[in-house]
Amino acid sequence: MIAAKESKVYVVGVGITPFALAEKRDMDYPEMGSGAVKAALNDAKLPYEALEHVVAGYCYGDPTCGQKVVYNLGLTGIPVFNVNNNCSTGSTALYLARSLVKGGAECVLALGFEKMKKGLSQVYQDNGWTSPTSDHFDRFYAPELNPESVAATPELGNPHVNKFTDDVLKMFAYAAREHMSAYGTTTEQFAKIAQKNHRHSINNPYAALQREFDLDQIIGSPTLLEPITLLQSCATGDGAAAAVVCSEAFVRKHGLEAQAVAIRAQAMVTDTPSSLQGDSYINLSGFDMAKRAAEIVYANAGLEPKDVDVLEVHDCFSCAELFMYEALGLCPTGEGGALVDSGEWQDNDAGGQLFKLGGQWVVNPSGGLESKGHPIGATGLAQCAELCWQLRGQADKRQVQGAKIGLQHNFGVGGAAVVTLYESWQEG
Repeated sequence: MIAAKESKVYVVGVGITPFALAEKRDMDYPEMGSGAVKAALNDAKLPYEALEHVVAGYCYGDPTCGQKVVYNLGLTGIPVFNVNNNCSTGSTALYLARSLVKGGAECVLALGFEKMKKGLSQVYQDNGWTSPTSDHFDRFYAPELNPESVAATPELGNPHVNKFTDDVLKMFAYAAREHMSAYGTTTEQFAKIAQKNHRHSINNPYAALQREFDLDQIIGSPTLLEPITLLQSCATGDGAAAAVVCSEAFVRKHGLEAQAVAIRAQAMVTDTPSSLQGDSYINLSGFDMAKRAAEIVYANAGLEPKDVDVLEVHDCFSCAELFMYEALGLCPTGEGGALVDSGEWQDNDAGGQLFKLGGQWVVNPSGGLESKGHPIGATGLAQCAELCWQLRGQADKRQVQGAKIGLQHNFGVGGAAVVTLYESWQEG
């Protein structure tokens, strides 16, 4: 169902701590989280006391970790909400912060952070708890959706971490094979996405992995599960990101117009029958959720995909980014591979190079999850920060020239897809 046209809410301050690969940083989550909050408040030129609510997102931590982070900054008594929505946790925090502002609050903080171990895990699985993703992975192994229908399953090429990590990998690998079987997509087209993202990363000081790789290196890196190789997947990590979200009245009262970025439209969609009752690995991996969320956002904003300049997309694997080209309307279903092949490198005025798809869209100028790493709670807000910098013209060598409209996609298995459309400040 398409919602009524939405009023604008603004992001006036963003902050990130540099991401690090899991187990490579001594700093704990309270220091990372409060560092991101301080950076966002400094960016907005606001004191902590200006905040009326805090929405804190994380997946790996005990209850009230959000309080532990912000109590380092002040004991003002404001409500602190802790949220967990798997890999879409950061954008879920942003969604709730925006909802609070739409409901009458003037200034709210969205915060995401994570301190992780290698791989993904389900903390309570060994204690008799039912897995929240059991419907998804039971569906993956269901006889009527048999992996043999796409291709035989070789042994996993990566060292075994745990069953949950392996199942996530299998889900996307079989989605990639489904796309290859249905549309003729090639392993090289998937690899070109990773090549593009890693090359973008060399100009992102917040990325955990700032290194360029050629196509042969990406294809030749250790195979995790055909067609996904190591350099086409994201790594778990440590990091934090934050955004200060406020009303238009607050923007004008505090003279923040020059840095305000509007959230013009936003939608969250959870699983539909096509996810859990259909016969598509691609839909099981979030395609239809993202497509539906994007349709809502475009309708509410009164815009089309052709109006978008820059995107931050949830590239947990390179194939996932290709699926999103289609779900977000950059090209018709099945033509993501052709869109990849249409891309070309272009210089910008800041001395950087960006890969432009179809002569129009730059996707993941930050380097994406494949380069930044994926501290789950922080990812969605790091995407928000990148798009705010892009729309303010503050992205340095990553800058997309003349960027006015940005689109964000963040996905979590279990499941939730959040799509957010941003617009630079406009009077009137």
